[in-house]
Amino acid sequence: MTSPFTLTIDWLAFTLPTASARETMEVLGGDWTKTKGGFRGYRFVWITTSTGRGIGKLGTGVDRNPAEVHVDLSGGLVAQWPPEKVRAVIGWVLQKNGHLTRLDCALDDRASSVSLTTIKDAIAAGQCVTRAKCWQKTWSGLIHEGTATGDTVYLGSRQSQTLLRIYDKRLQMQTHDHSDWDQYGIRWELELKQDRAQLCAQMLSYLEDTLWLEFIVGVLRSHVDFRDTQRDEPDEYRYRAPLLDWWATLTDGFRKSRLVVEKAPQTLAEVKSWLHHSVGPLLAVVLEKPGGLEYLQRTAKAGKKRWKTKHHRLLQLPDHNGEPAEARTTELNGS
Repeated sequence: MTSPFTLTIDWLAFTLPTASARETMEVLGGDWTKTKGGFRGYRFVWITTSTGRGIGKLGTGVDRNPAEVHVDLSGGLVAQWPPEKVRAVIGWVLQKNGHLTRLDCALDDRASSVSLTTIKDAIAAGQCVTRAKCWQKTWSGLIHEGTATGDTVYLGSRQSQTLLRIYDKRLQMQTHDHSDWDQYGIRWELELKQDRAQLCAQMLSYLEDTLWLEFIVGVLRSHVDFRDTQRDEPDEYRYRAPLLDWWATLTDGFRKSRLVVEKAPQTLAEVKSWLHHSVGPLLAVVLEKPGGLEYLQRTAKAGKKRWKTKHHRLLQLPDHNGEPAEARTTELNGS
């Protein structure tokens, strides 16, 4: 039986004291494009995108060290890498005396066996044992429809080296019209930064894939535990109190989870969304130049000759929200 729990490495950022942009891009793979403007103080910037909602930025030429290279690989991009590539890239960064500045690990309770309400109630009741000093809960929705679009709990601060986000991933995916939204549930996402990210990366670089799960669950539990206790009890008792049943069951499930590689979007609507958010600004730059439209048309015509089965399949799918493109009309007044 397939485990309802999965682990995904979801974000990677690092700084190399001495490296070339070309070598770094070759190690990371993908298509990189030089762009105008700065990035975190770096004068020369390249970007790469994927249809998985991810974007990568590479910067070099910072005044304090012109040979320094910094890379940010956002969620949706690293999540599509197999574990062996994650390990290889981290290993290369460490060999270059690089420092990880951010590493996100996402543990998914895909069956939503523990609800956000249960988690919030436990925190409010003082059953959350953690070194974090603060927590926050956010909810978002549509005013006129009265429907929820997001629900998240934060444990820790954005300035700390460990931040835990617990959120309804299924709701998030459904809100953004992803076809596989029903395959998700509640996500427990650890955002590790600076020294914590570096230590975690060092462990992942030499641990076998099958040991990553146990290690990441240990990192999670070092940040938070849910125990049968109360807020006003002495700390020595709180840290030794029995685990709440649902927490013991959940973390045991995480230990038996499987590493996954997130698939790129498979619907035309998702591809269009990726083009809009990730490539739209670059398309606009090309169109501003003389002959830009003709160039894009030639590029599209050449691309059509390279269509594969997946591209032909996209043409057979509904264009948006299950409704064929030819069945819709667009009115300028927005009604």
